[in-house]
Amino acid sequence: MISLLLTARALRAFADGFVAVLLPAYLLALGHGQLEVGILSTATLAGSALATLAVGRWGHRFALRRLLLGAALLMLATGLGFAALTALWPLLVVAFLGPLNPSGGDVSVFLPLEHSVLAGAAGAEARAGVFARYSFFGSLLGAVGALCAAVPDWLTDHGIERLLALRLMFVLYAAIGLAVWLLYLNLPKLPQHAEVTRSALGPSRGIVWKLAALFSVDSFAGGLVINALLALWLFQRFGLSLSEAGAFFFWTGLLSAGSQLVAPLLAKRIGLINTMVFTHIPASLCLIAAAFASSLEVALGLLLARSALSQMDVPARSAYVMSVVTPEERPAAASFTAVPRSLASAAGPTLAGALLAAGWMAAPLVACGVLKIAYDLALFGAFRRVKPRT
Repeated sequence: MISLLLTARALRAFADGFVAVLLPAYLLALGHGQLEVGILSTATLAGSALATLAVGRWGHRFALRRLLLGAALLMLATGLGFAALTALWPLLVVAFLGPLNPSGGDVSVFLPLEHSVLAGAAGAEARAGVFARYSFFGSLLGAVGALCAAVPDWLTDHGIERLLALRLMFVLYAAIGLAVWLLYLNLPKLPQHAEVTRSALGPSRGIVWKLAALFSVDSFAGGLVINALLALWLFQRFGLSLSEAGAFFFWTGLLSAGSQLVAPLLAKRIGLINTMVFTHIPASLCLIAAAFASSLEVALGLLLARSALSQMDVPARSAYVMSVVTPEERPAAASFTAVPRSLASAAGPTLAGALLAAGWMAAPLVACGVLKIAYDLALFGAFRRVKPRT
């Protein structure tokens, strides 16, 4: 079961990797502007948040396998919709309804569903390691996907019209959705507590809501610098080409992937909360410094350093949430901590797009870094003494 989910995560991350880089280039090729890139990114994140909220509120009434299959079909339909449509409003509808992911991490409805299954399939001692592998394969294949953002340039050099080449990548996205659906078909029958829970949240309700509130601050900050907007910043600030941006995000993804393998080892030595906080703050300082970099080389170096640290909190956070609630509460906890994060992050791209369109190029990066540092300090103060249950 775990290997099937890791494979599905890897395939989805590969698709997300090239879509996050190609999305701004595709919208610009269709005649849309910077603000439209931000608005559409907001629509994707808001739609994912509402879908995740629905899973948290009513998902315990349905088999997780059925929900995963439905999400995969939405991925298929989203890819075909983006390949076929041109006007902004139809694209906004498809982006809102589908699981398209313009960010560097997984913010789609797949996340709480797969987390719930993984938490039930892994024992307490192995859970951090399983989530680390889940994040590692996501980051690794996301990096490879970002590198494949250069494919439209290659196709254009070989005689294919650029807009068609970009559309073909969304057809590939749809094909990956079909492959994920086929993988989910092979999931075995899940344990009863993972398939259907008797209630949404119980004794851990207070902890979950407090974590959700803090995570929302972090996600709003992250929404200001999602990969699609960071790519747009690099296009506008330094004139990077699509191929160069794809190569950059490939290396950031590799660094993120490697760091997530280190995260569980670090967590064993200093704890989950300390791992989240003490790696996040230096990453945010690198982002702030990159906003004021005078050259492309300095900016890319700082952003690469950030990537080596900024995602180490992901497996630690997932393992911590799953460990401070009862097994019956895990699906709801995964959803209710993901929903505020998705809703908060949805507000960021439109604001960042407006700031970029107004010429305030450094503002999104600085605001992101400052808010993330504030989140880290608040998380450390509130939860450094709250220990996992199991």
